[in-house]
Amino acid sequence: MANIAVIYCKRIKDHSCIACAKCYKGMAEKNGEFAQHDTIELVAMTDCGDCPGLTVPRVKLLSEVTNNLKRPIDVIHFGTCVKLAMETAQCPIDWDELKITLEKKFGVRVVLGTHSY
Repeated sequence: MANIAVIYCKRIKDHSCIACAKCYKGMAEKNGEFAQHDTIELVAMTDCGDCPGLTVPRVKLLSEVTNNLKRPIDVIHFGTCVKLAMETAQCPIDWDELKITLEKKFGVRVVLGTHSY
């Protein structure tokens, strides 16, 4: 089982999807990037920390809270909304750098994308 956290774009989340409904559907159907997991335990969902790129402190807090609750994160999925923001909304995230930083600092796997719709 994969204990996952989903990070969504604070700025466009409720413009491209309301209430993360597509992520919940994607998890249930094992759609898109969720397909790589046999079973999913959603541990947490939170936003990216907002622009200009406050993701690392956000993930630090997220890791501290989930570890204290004895629900450590195995995989962090950055939502399809984050991917869309990077492609169309001038999101300042440097994906290649952020992925390496988070994996080294927090010892979790980091995936770009959630569902395909």
